[in-house]
Amino acid sequence: MGSFLGHVLPGFAFVALGLWHLFNNIKLFCLHPNTFSSSTWFPISKLRHLELYLIMLSSTASISMELFIGPRRHHPFDVDGTIPSNHLHNFEHSSISMSFLVYAVLALVLDRARPRAAASEGLTMLAAAAAFSQQLLLFHFHSTDHMGVEGQYHVILQVVIFVSLLTTIMGIFLPKSFLVSLVRSSSIAFQGVWLIVIGCMLYRPSLIPKGCYIHDEGRHIIVKCSTEEALHRAKSLVNLEFSWLFVTNTLFVVTLYLILDRVYGENVEYSSLTTNNQTYQDDEEQHFESKSTQKTSFVQMGKLVGHGQKM
Repeated sequence: MGSFLGHVLPGFAFVALGLWHLFNNIKLFCLHPNTFSSSTWFPISKLRHLELYLIMLSSTASISMELFIGPRRHHPFDVDGTIPSNHLHNFEHSSISMSFLVYAVLALVLDRARPRAAASEGLTMLAAAAAFSQQLLLFHFHSTDHMGVEGQYHVILQVVIFVSLLTTIMGIFLPKSFLVSLVRSSSIAFQGVWLIVIGCMLYRPSLIPKGCYIHDEGRHIIVKCSTEEALHRAKSLVNLEFSWLFVTNTLFVVTLYLILDRVYGENVEYSSLTTNNQTYQDDEEQHFESKSTQKTSFVQMGKLVGHGQKM
């Protein structure tokens, strides 16, 4: 992952997954607001498990790239069979991919085995939480010491991963919460956005902050700054990037919700209006019939009284 493509490609995968979840969660809530229930994956009519298959494929590709394609000798081990220091990060990155691979496999098995629905959803959510836990743990205790500008990017990445983990755990106990699902989906997409930003800002010389430069340490490429002032400025720019992207992400999510609510929520709203109008008409008819009945009763009573006086 310590390269431009190593950050950008996984980033696009997370963005696609997060947007797919955002779309489906909002759509389901607009169509079924009273019976909404969150999910960690969404079936497709013609190929039910396509999302899970794509997660398996991308995770397997990432593991292969880290352990077999990326290394010069096409394997990450030393001549004596041990793991060399310069390949520790490859094992860490591949372990993250492996955790998502395990999640996708478990989700597929649980869906095909069809145990009790509540248990299946809870276990699938738990597997997703385990994957995010692994991701957060390995990024936090990374063998590569992320210092300086790179460290600032990775600290923010850990915050976003923590939000994904927290909302996934909350989804186990609050499966019908739309807001929890919305934040989880948004954070997954934002993980991807931030990974793409890291790849562009740390591995493209033209985008390196003023006063900083790319330094190749042999086992790792890092960004160094010539002065403390340049480092402080670079970190501040990272914070500004996050702030601007966070605001943009919030605006995008709310806008997407409003658009999808207008597209998919009209049927529910129209049905509700129809029911209300019908109820109002029924009440009017009942009121009219009641008044007519009362009027008829008064007329009949008047006739009886008049007839009694004549007698």
